[in-house]
Amino acid sequence: MKYMLLINLGPRARDFQELPEDERKEIVAGWQAINETSGLTPGQRLQPPESATTVRVENGETLTTDGPFVETKEALDGYCTLEADDLDAAIELAAKMPGAAMGGAIEIRPIAEW
Repeated sequence: MKYMLLINLGPRARDFQELPEDERKEIVAGWQAINETSGLTPGQRLQPPESATTVRVENGETLTTDGPFVETKEALDGYCTLEADDLDAAIELAAKMPGAAMGGAIEIRPIAEW
């Protein structure tokens, strides 16, 4: 089964540069270990929600809005995909992601097979 892991780092991990150096090194080492996981396809880190452009079409007219479409307390900071035997394996990996233990959350969604 393939899973998309949607990563919310949480405010502490999001302010990476403000963390003590030893904590930053621990986070980097954690991500390096995760990226070596069999079946994992590393994704990309996203810019903050304020950098977003939201597109809607109303009455045939394309409308753009700077920033996210809705106010969000928990922002999507990045993503990756995992091919694993089951949801338990995806949960185990998500629990190792640094943001999960720093006030963030990892949302796991099965990828629809067409």
